[in-house]
Amino acid sequence: MDPWTEAYLYAAARADLVRREILPHLESGEAVLCERFVDSSLAYQGAGRGLGMEAVRELNARAVGDVAPDLTFYLRLDREERERRARKSGAPLDRIERVGDEFMRRVEEGFEEIARSEPDRVRVLDARRPPGELTETVRRALVC
Repeated sequence: MDPWTEAYLYAAARADLVRREILPHLESGEAVLCERFVDSSLAYQGAGRGLGMEAVRELNARAVGDVAPDLTFYLRLDREERERRARKSGAPLDRIERVGDEFMRRVEEGFEEIARSEPDRVRVLDARRPPGELTETVRRALVC
């Protein structure tokens, strides 16, 4: 798939999610928790695919308007541990995971750049920690 096609498809899906699900919940005063949002596109398509993080940011700004997370959790996991977990799961690699190590290195650099540039919004968590500890860390941050 062409990298720009991929970026536009993710932005379109995100635009639909924002209008159909996220905005109605926000407008009714509810908190919304998403697994992935614009930062993922910045890292995967902007940095990983080489489209440029600012260009992908502009595309997604048109897709989601001014909807942005107040808080983001970046679960940092090194390549070796990520690969060990993938082997252990036995699940086949998906289309993006099959791109390779250099691509994933650029994606990681993208996420690291986002975390450095927005330290008040992005909380970096060590994803090697037990799931229960990570859950509790997130829960405490959201309750405050």
